[in-house]
Amino acid sequence: MKIAIASGKGGTGKTTLSTNLSVFLSETEKVVLVDLDVEEPNSGLFIQGKLLSEHIQYKEIPEWVQEACTLCGECQDVCNFNAVIQLGDSIMVFPELCHSCHACSGLCPVGALPMKPKEIGLIRKYKYNNLDFVESRLNIGEEQSTQLIANTNHFTDENYNNDYIKLFDSPPGTSCPVIEATKGVDYVVLITEPTPFGLHDLKLAVDTMRDLNKKFGVVINRYGIGNDDVIGYCEEENISILARIPNRRDIAELYSRGELLYDKVPEFGSEIISLWNNIRKEVEAE
Repeated sequence: MKIAIASGKGGTGKTTLSTNLSVFLSETEKVVLVDLDVEEPNSGLFIQGKLLSEHIQYKEIPEWVQEACTLCGECQDVCNFNAVIQLGDSIMVFPELCHSCHACSGLCPVGALPMKPKEIGLIRKYKYNNLDFVESRLNIGEEQSTQLIANTNHFTDENYNNDYIKLFDSPPGTSCPVIEATKGVDYVVLITEPTPFGLHDLKLAVDTMRDLNKKFGVVINRYGIGNDDVIGYCEEENISILARIPNRRDIAELYSRGELLYDKVPEFGSEIISLWNNIRKEVEAE
């Protein structure tokens, strides 16, 4: 089973939920937690496991071969991202804009733009008690995270078979990184908070998951603040509320110290159990 923890905005509690659920499940199941929030992965703040391996990751970008080029302009015409442009008798390549689609290289009639690897980040593999943990981290200065997320998903599938429950701590928002992080999962948990901002961004996330034809449910974090508009919205849209995590000071204090919660706060632990039971019901209902 592949489960993504996502949200329409940052700071709603994806990492809190991902880390606690994964460690809880690892007590009885084979589980791998994958941190796909590659621009700022922080699951490792709570899961400080033993480093097993480290793998440099690359994306491919075109490299102009001047002596082979006929300056036909085809590369510039086919690039949708303005990563390749022709200036006079030169072809300029902007690696930061390149999406590694291979269009310029593949359609160049004389092979003047071969693809070359460029380092973009790291994948680290850890062991924490019974839990397997994969952390993916984008290099500072890299502007596109989608390729590293795709690499990490491929790495996870290669290293962990279908006997594992795979949990993905996804990046925030509803843009390309989230699409890449969730497109291959069986179920998406959308975590939100009961505030106007939380509801606004939840609606965006719901629309995205529906466009992707994904089965999903909602977890309300910091339950007890704000109002009941999120609950009303979920009821109107027939969206399952999987769990309600209370807004409590002791939870915030433990979190601020980088500690797990499910085994220290009984009310939080019961919601994690409820969450897992509800996810299984939702998936098995398909």
